[in-house]
Amino acid sequence: MSLLEAREALSFPPGNSGNLTDTVIDNVHFNLTTLEHWNYTYFSNGTLSNGSWCFLTFPPYTPAYVFPNGTFLNATKCWSPTESIRERGGVAIGYAVLFGITLILTLVNLHKHGRLHLPAEKRFYPIGRRWQWYWASFVCATAMVSLFVSIDVDRYYLPELPVILTTFFWYLMQMGTVALVWEAVRHWGSWMERQFIDPDPFTLRQDDRRARVELYLPLLFYLFLWLNFFMIVPRKWSAIQHQRSPEQTLLEAAPSATDSRFKAGAFMLVGCWLVTVFSLRHSIKYYCPQNRGIFNRIIGFVRYTPLRFALIIPLAAALIAYQILVAFRFEYGPVKVGGNDAAIFVGGYTPSFLILVVQIVFGLINPNEDRELQRQRRERNQVLNREMGIVPKPSWWRRVNGEYMDPNEGMRERLMRNVREVHGTKPAASATVSGADAQHEGLGVPLDMTPISSPPLASPRVTRPPMQPYTGRSERRREERTAELAAGLLYPIAAQNSAATAARRREELMKDGPPPSYTETVRGAQPTPNSAPNQIRSMLDV
Repeated sequence: MSLLEAREALSFPPGNSGNLTDTVIDNVHFNLTTLEHWNYTYFSNGTLSNGSWCFLTFPPYTPAYVFPNGTFLNATKCWSPTESIRERGGVAIGYAVLFGITLILTLVNLHKHGRLHLPAEKRFYPIGRRWQWYWASFVCATAMVSLFVSIDVDRYYLPELPVILTTFFWYLMQMGTVALVWEAVRHWGSWMERQFIDPDPFTLRQDDRRARVELYLPLLFYLFLWLNFFMIVPRKWSAIQHQRSPEQTLLEAAPSATDSRFKAGAFMLVGCWLVTVFSLRHSIKYYCPQNRGIFNRIIGFVRYTPLRFALIIPLAAALIAYQILVAFRFEYGPVKVGGNDAAIFVGGYTPSFLILVVQIVFGLINPNEDRELQRQRRERNQVLNREMGIVPKPSWWRRVNGEYMDPNEGMRERLMRNVREVHGTKPAASATVSGADAQHEGLGVPLDMTPISSPPLASPRVTRPPMQPYTGRSERRREERTAELAAGLLYPIAAQNSAATAARRREELMKDGPPPSYTETVRGAQPTPNSAPNQIRSMLDV
């Protein structure tokens, strides 16, 4: 007995002859007094129900016995998947597999375009480029749930929870698809702005009409999307499952699925679509070459619209149009049990799937935005170098000329490289630059291993004066001597000149003899009785 046939109350079949308390249903005897006591009614669709409980009575689901308390033995409820998978369930499995593949590719694109290769900027948050892929993942997940649950819509003998779940997640999928299209268009405008201001950050102001429009457009879009969610989701969904007979469907399910809230929610998506188109027009106006005149502006809008948006925006319009149709015509929507399968999948799931395919294909083709920005910067630098006549040296130039900087070099190697730069010399071709065998040019002695107190090196090019360690108590003098020692190691020529100057100054001071001792120049010192009087030799002794 099909659930779409008339569900009429019938009288209980007669039982054994002469026994008024017995009834036989499919060769099984039941106590008629017990059934009537618990208000059970026998219906023409093969069910036995009292308004609270419903059981199947046709083979092989016929109950074996009914107890006096109204409990059935080996009974099967009416809301059980007893039917085989039909066309709607088979097509739903295929669509669910396709959405599962798109989910995997969406995660691949999220990893590709969500990675950062440049420092994050306050003006362009990294999450802005990821939102479209977040919404794409949401669409894939809700579509798969709706499709897998819709397999049981036709398998249940009487409609119940599956038709509610498949309709609920289908509406969520519609909202996610519209949000996906919006985020793709919005982020494209943000990407165009980033390319526009990258050469000159002060080209566009952040407090003009353009910036204010870009601030309020997302708020307006998500206001319409939230209104769509508020009109559809928070409601009593149980009336939709009341499709157990044509009369019940006409009186309860159809009015509930096509009420004013569903109609208003569908038109909220129209507002979302208009905001998306306006955002695309706004980005083309400010970040693409401008055109004068109405017709030229229309031509420019069509010309500068990316191919991706030329595909997904009409698909989003078709999706919204189908939701409006479902809000007025109950028989074409996914909420109808045994409805038009072609309309359900072509109008309900195909636009969302095609939008995901377009997004994935262009996501795999387009490079990461940070990588693209780095490429544009390199091209601009090359143009500037050509204009200024700068010819950059090839990468092998530093290696050939001994200017290669080993990332693993230690402090000794760095000191050696600094010394060579000061001298203006280069290491021999056969020498290996290392801390153990790096030799100073023409000396044969490791430069950084020379003792500090060693005698001057016999070299016609470098004469390093000996540096005696400071043994006094003055911390300031010790720091100065340490600084002189470090300067002598890093810059030997300058240290040589400084030492030569100090030696020449010392020689000039020693021409008149050594300076007097401290005891001879103490002021106020009185001669002893046995000592000879001091002789004043110069004005310095006074």
